[in-house]
Amino acid sequence: MIAITGATGNIGSKISADLLSRGHKIRCIARNVGKLDELVGKGAEIAVGSLEDTAFLTKAFSGSDAVFAMIPPNYTAPDFRAYQNSIGASIAEAIGQSGVKYIVNLSSQGAHLPDNTGPIKGLRDQEERLNKFRGVNNLHLRPTYFMENLLVNIEMIRNMNILGSAIEGDLKFPMIATKDIAQFTVDRLLKRDFAGTSMRDLLGPRDISMNEVTEIISKKINKPDLRYVQFSYEDTEKALVGMGFSIDVSRLFVEMLKAINERLIMDTPRNIENTTETTFVEFAEIFVRLLTA
Repeated sequence: MIAITGATGNIGSKISADLLSRGHKIRCIARNVGKLDELVGKGAEIAVGSLEDTAFLTKAFSGSDAVFAMIPPNYTAPDFRAYQNSIGASIAEAIGQSGVKYIVNLSSQGAHLPDNTGPIKGLRDQEERLNKFRGVNNLHLRPTYFMENLLVNIEMIRNMNILGSAIEGDLKFPMIATKDIAQFTVDRLLKRDFAGTSMRDLLGPRDISMNEVTEIISKKINKPDLRYVQFSYEDTEKALVGMGFSIDVSRLFVEMLKAINERLIMDTPRNIENTTETTFVEFAEIFVRLLTA
């Protein structure tokens, strides 16, 4: 049995579907039962409850050989660090009480830094919690910026003919498709080829700039005049609040974007082991589907 937190999210749903397609027993953990219907129909066990409920989570982990652990985002949290710490502590305590021996924990690039990384700091805290266990094998995944993050631009592309963020247009940095993170995670959950405490960077196929991303998308959707606009940090924070993010979450995300621009994060040296397959050209087909739907 493999237990999966965040089973309805971008990564967890892909992990769940892959494991089920291979005939493995999984237990999907989520707050909303409705979002689990498709997985139940494919044979998954479900556990519905809050990750802050340690007793519930301990029961959900019990009997599992391995766990995919993550702190799901809560963009409306008034105090995001407090939210992260509450969920993270509950996950760690449940791992200790349930006796799980293999954990693949979703962290992030930048988790090696103590400050000025926005929401990533909470993932660093979680790594440190899990590292305290003895007799538990922890693998911390540190993927780079998700290609899926760019899908927030769909309405701007449709209505304003621009792609925009606070990231410098000509700055090249790594991006990864979440399906590559899911594939790597599935392999580790099945092979369990890690011991003690370890870490793995995942950097996508190559470094790419927002200007190049915009050019690729423009060709895919046949909009040659599509352009990239770098927003100010102040305007980005206001825009996030307008989208429903809490003031605290918006501030932290801007701090993370600033860290990218200042080359504090997303600067891990690339090698064959941390390079994944899916190119942005391949990923950009999603923009075609969404913009022509």
